Amino acid sequence: MLIKTAEFIVSNSDVEKCPKNPLPEYAFIGRSNVGKSSLINMLTNHKNLAKTSGKPGKTQLINHFLINKNWFLVDLPGYGYARVSKTAKKKFQKFITDYFEKRRQLISAFVLVDIRHEPQNIDLEFMEYLGLQQIPFGIIFTKADKLKPKAIERHVDDYCQHLLKTWEALPPYFVTSSSKQIGRDEVLQFIDDTNNEINAMI
Repeated sequence: MLIKTAEFIVSNSDVEKCPKNPLPEYAFIGRSNVGKSSLINMLTNHKNLAKTSGKPGKTQLINHFLINKNWFLVDLPGYGYARVSKTAKKKFQKFITDYFEKRRQLISAFVLVDIRHEPQNIDLEFMEYLGLQQIPFGIIFTKADKLKPKAIERHVDDYCQHLLKTWEALPPYFVTSSSKQIGRDEVLQFIDDTNNEINAMI
């Protein structure tokens, strides 16, 4: 998929105020500081479409970006560690779950995972939540440039084996590096193929 246009549309914390447009949406979410904003900028080929920060928890709203005028990339707040108040965290949880449970335009979520780390309970619990809600999702392993090829292969395999202890089948997964442009084509191809499948059913 060639990204011709990527434009910010709206930020808010109320699902009811999300775009009324019926275009398909793909939501990106993960633990704070997993590299979500950098990934979004890499995928869209924009340096500053999503705001990056050294401080975890920078994204605090539902952000809609219109891609190629025909689908939305949705940037959601990170979960887990972030320097925000407990009240703010509760609000995050509420409007994040509201988004996933009420947003009919949502086609798939992408759960971002730092490839360097062992499976984290908070990520596994969030994937379980998506499964219970019957929300399709894929896993995006980030920061692959921090490991050598053999280590990447081993870490991904270990993660998949861990998932298969509780899941009957693996979700689609992608290995990425924002700084090295790794995985960009694979993620965008997945979205493009999914959009084509949706259009074929209309």
